[in-house]
Amino acid sequence: MIQVADLPDAIPLFPLPGALLLPRARLPLQIFEPRYLAMLDDVLKTQHRLIGMIQPFDGRDELYKIGCAGRVTSFAETEDGRYMITLSGVSRFRLSGEVDGFAPYRRGRVGWQGFGADLGAAESDETCNRQALVALLARFFEARDLSTDWEAMQSAEDELLINSLSILCPFEPEDKQALLEAPNLKTRRETLVALIEFALAGGGEDRLQ
Repeated sequence: MIQVADLPDAIPLFPLPGALLLPRARLPLQIFEPRYLAMLDDVLKTQHRLIGMIQPFDGRDELYKIGCAGRVTSFAETEDGRYMITLSGVSRFRLSGEVDGFAPYRRGRVGWQGFGADLGAAESDETCNRQALVALLARFFEARDLSTDWEAMQSAEDELLINSLSILCPFEPEDKQALLEAPNLKTRRETLVALIEFALAGGGEDRLQ
């Protein structure tokens, strides 16, 4: 099992609005910009193969202070030179500053303290009413003309279900950030439910992407 001491104090940053990575979850990405192709090339030469997913603040160069690092666990090159990669979430981090250098991409000084549970076993949410949650999701998916594998959703473990929905649901970046910063799975599920209920009530029309 990875320990906090095993994690580096500086990692490449991939600022991407609306993209959410969570510990033990997976995020597929398409890499095509030259600076991020260079980043991937450098990352694959490291032992940890970590990329820090982080969101720009309000569409500017400023970044949120909390992101999530993922390990490159698969990649494939397309005929036109793009890379299709998968990041597997390792741990959230707190950004303390950026590293100056000659790399074409941004690098951050990061701390891992306070996120020790991210490196442990999958969380459960014993207070989750699965039937009520699925019913709410059915209304939301129908209203947004979204589709999903309902059988797989019913059988998924708590963390896989809640984190996958947090990643996939089309919320605004600040809402995604709230889901990322939730201290535990129960709070993340409560935040997710609140966002869905707000959208269904008509208050989220301008907040959904």
